[in-house]
Amino acid sequence: MTTEIDAATRTELEAAAFRRLVEHLRERGDVQNIDMMNLAGFCRNCLSRWFREAAEAKGIALPDPEAREIVYGMPYKDWQAKHQKEATAEQKAKLAASNPGH
Repeated sequence: MTTEIDAATRTELEAAAFRRLVEHLRERGDVQNIDMMNLAGFCRNCLSRWFREAAEAKGIALPDPEAREIVYGMPYKDWQAKHQKEATAEQKAKLAASNPGH
């Protein structure tokens, strides 16, 4: 059985899920982007890039810093200073092996 959801409601639900994901990522500043990349193949920067690309597809020019601030909840440099830790050699090696182009 498949639940019928009209297109407008589906968009609202997707937007709500996106907002909840962003809220969750903002609450979890302890989770490093490199760990997300190694585990899931995407990180906060990917999410902000996808947001920017979706805006561009609609003809909206959204600079990377603004897209990142939407995801991070603050300027990226501020988030880095507050939360980002130096990646370990093991994290870097895992990233290089699993995501050669990233």
